[in-house]
Amino acid sequence: MSGVLVVMEQRAGTWNKMSFEALAAGQQLAAKLGTNVSAAVVGSNLQALGGWPSGTIGTAYAVEHALLKDYTADGYVAALEQLVKTFAPAYVLFPHTYQVRDFAPALATRFKQVLISDVIAIHDGPVFVRQLLQGKLNADYKQTGDGPCFVSVQAGTFRAEETQNTAIAMETFAPTLEPAQIRNQPGELFRESAQTVDLSAAPVIVSVGRGIGEQENIGIVEELAKALGAELAASRPICDNGWLPMERQVGSSGQTVSPKLYLAVGISGAIQHLVGMKGSKAVIAINKDENAPIFEVADYGVVGDLFEIVPALTKAVLSAKS
Repeated sequence: MSGVLVVMEQRAGTWNKMSFEALAAGQQLAAKLGTNVSAAVVGSNLQALGGWPSGTIGTAYAVEHALLKDYTADGYVAALEQLVKTFAPAYVLFPHTYQVRDFAPALATRFKQVLISDVIAIHDGPVFVRQLLQGKLNADYKQTGDGPCFVSVQAGTFRAEETQNTAIAMETFAPTLEPAQIRNQPGELFRESAQTVDLSAAPVIVSVGRGIGEQENIGIVEELAKALGAELAASRPICDNGWLPMERQVGSSGQTVSPKLYLAVGISGAIQHLVGMKGSKAVIAINKDENAPIFEVADYGVVGDLFEIVPALTKAVLSAKS
């Protein structure tokens, strides 16, 4: 067996953006192993899909069948089992989505393997890193048995490059499926709670923590966010107090984000918050406590009173833009 296969996810002809993060993880793994990357997507009428990053995939497979038009765990497991047996990749990677959580453990079981899920890093070996106890501990996993290794990667951990909306030629793989194999029937599609803001898509985020003191003070941070053209976010205590909507919470019980710039204002850096913003490309922290954990992950840190620093920074940003 050789090579890395990344199973992408789409719904009604639209990519799940986490698919490209899984592809980035597959490319990183393949580079460590000195091997190639292939990709696969399951469904029907897949040739029109766009957005494949050119030059990064050895072969793309369209796993197509009429019984795969709507998602079912039975159909996906049966189809992907045939694909994996045919091309025998050493590693099979998935985005850690709700859909993958539904079928991937069963697929791994077909090969007498387990799914190493929610991976946040890949080290030489390869060794796959998962977090335990809401990110308080990291655990290393390495496959020692025979057969393909199945892995899903956590959202926001592997940075996917922006893709162009271009089509790519895919090789059609037609699995042998019978209606009797599909024991479960498609139900209503899972829908996450409605949100007025998708922080995961924001390129710049200004996030406020309990250092702001009172709800009335959030306005000075909001002014900075507006000046930067950024989304306003918060740590859990702010949202628990009702000072900002829960949909603006970043962390293990909120949204996972990976902006180009994450500006943390008055945030101490509890592990539950760091879990949600660890994929940020650049982190700037403002906190009066020089020993705050947030400074351990920040690229730039400012130790001082946020009530003096934030208004001055807002003024400087607006001056630079005028």
